[in-house]
Amino acid sequence: MNSSPHRVMMGAVKGQEYKGRKISGATIKRILTFARPHRKTITLFIVVSVALAVLGVVTPVLAGRVVNAITGGQDISAVVWLAVGIAIVALLDAGLSVLNRLLSSRVGEGLIYDLRTTVYDHVQTMPLAFFTRTRTGALVSRLNTDVIGAQRAFAGTLSGVVSNVVSLALTVGVMVTISWQVTGLSLLLLPIFLIPARAMGGRLAGLQRQSAQYNAQMSIRMTERFAAGGATLVKLYGDPSSESRQFAERAASVRNIGIRTTMLQTTFVTALTLVSALALALVYGVGGAQAILGHLDAGAVVTLGMLLTRLYTPLTMLANAHMDIMSAVVSFERVFEVLDIKPLIREAPDARAIDAGPASVEFDDVHFAYPSAEKVSLASLEDVAVLDSRGGEEVLHGISFSAQPGHTVALVGSSGAGKSTIAQLVARLYDVDTGAVRLGGQDVRETTFESLRDTVGMVMQDCHLFHDTIRANLALARPEATDEDLWDALDRARMKHVIESLPDGLDTVVGERGYRLSGGERQRLTIARLLLAQPPVVILDEATSALDSTNEAYVQAALGEAMVGRTAIVIAHRLSTIRQADQILVIEAGRIVERGTHDDLLEADGRYAELYETQFSTTE
Repeated sequence: MNSSPHRVMMGAVKGQEYKGRKISGATIKRILTFARPHRKTITLFIVVSVALAVLGVVTPVLAGRVVNAITGGQDISAVVWLAVGIAIVALLDAGLSVLNRLLSSRVGEGLIYDLRTTVYDHVQTMPLAFFTRTRTGALVSRLNTDVIGAQRAFAGTLSGVVSNVVSLALTVGVMVTISWQVTGLSLLLLPIFLIPARAMGGRLAGLQRQSAQYNAQMSIRMTERFAAGGATLVKLYGDPSSESRQFAERAASVRNIGIRTTMLQTTFVTALTLVSALALALVYGVGGAQAILGHLDAGAVVTLGMLLTRLYTPLTMLANAHMDIMSAVVSFERVFEVLDIKPLIREAPDARAIDAGPASVEFDDVHFAYPSAEKVSLASLEDVAVLDSRGGEEVLHGISFSAQPGHTVALVGSSGAGKSTIAQLVARLYDVDTGAVRLGGQDVRETTFESLRDTVGMVMQDCHLFHDTIRANLALARPEATDEDLWDALDRARMKHVIESLPDGLDTVVGERGYRLSGGERQRLTIARLLLAQPPVVILDEATSALDSTNEAYVQAALGEAMVGRTAIVIAHRLSTIRQADQILVIEAGRIVERGTHDDLLEADGRYAELYETQFSTTE
């Protein structure tokens, strides 16, 4: 009975939180699709819940008969058999409770598994633009908080509604049979039990919203400051006392709101517990008086008192059932929001694998604009009120060129000219708007994803590594690779001696984003991963930007070896690294403004010559 006030209070909070919201039939149908694989377990779960509700009423009735047997001077065997009956009910209740928990866990955890894997697999299909806009924390919350909230609809609310209806019907029925007067008086106290909860629900809901906001602000600050990059920035420019003070202010807000919430909850629960105790006193007072007057027997009074403890909980839970259901449905809706984002890049139904072996790269009058936010994101995932309306403006205008196997095409130009965008289109991280990108003469939109991954290898300026071992980070490119293959790739990337010097060798954990390694070491490790993959098409986006002159020479030699017989597209600001390219494309404002070899472009005395003069004239 003591848990009832807390449940009433939380139901009142949900009532304020979801007031005015309606559940759509389409959402219910969609929820049922996730429940369908578990329907047998759910059915058994409901049956067991009903059985537990029945047993909950049987015990008070037997207890009352024990009292009557004692006061009525019955044979001792009657008391013994009633005690045995109570023991059997207790054993059944314990066994069914364990079974009920097992079934609840199977349904709940099964639903969590289905939802999480569905969302995870769907997010994997999202274009790169989705991840560049979405806050990672908000997305992870959908797979954790909202998924768990959704499973409560089946693991808690569903069985709760069924068992509470059965329990309430049986309890009221038995109490009315014993004494309709006492039952009526008990029900008259129910408004005193519920009205304060409704009145204080709005206030408590406001406190909980503030608490969630303050906790979010504190968590965001910790996440930003504890990440390796953020910690470095704070150590370089931050004031420790100021950082401590600002965090303390946020932590103090969480503390203060927590104290206020706790005191409100404690006062409220204490008051309602007092009302429950008064109701019990009423039953014993009125029932006891009737027993003395001969209208009731002593056992009936005991039965009424015990049943009263089982009356308020189902009544209050059913009163708040709509809010519990709404809370779960809202969680489902937030999960469905993510699932409803349509992936812009899909594998064609008749997709074909790219032929094995060398592959050419061809851009045929390619026009491209980055997708607008409404096509790839949600305001709630970006933590903004309204999505950015910008986007959809063309950034590549009629790009045409080809790169043959064994040839290197270099892309140079100002920052933001569109070089990296061109590289991303080759790997189909985005799809062109008009024109075509072809690999081995085949439109990338008509190829299978698997063959595309096998054909194109990319080393980007941001050398991302997972918080895992060196072995795992390398094997991402070729899971079946042997240790000999790994060491060979590391040797060609001039990283073998570095890894050999580490205590755990290939099993060394590189840390978040690889921050336990130097910038040059991270870059060479990603190059080793490319060498391990051995793709027919190689894309290098500032692949040597973090290397010193000595290491750059080593890695350039390794890359030269890796690019033999392969099609290579190289993006470089250091023009010294692409002098030997078979063709150099000068990109400005999304257009190819010049093309040719290094010597041809210098002789033309255009934009390339200007870039070259800026970088090398003083040195030379």
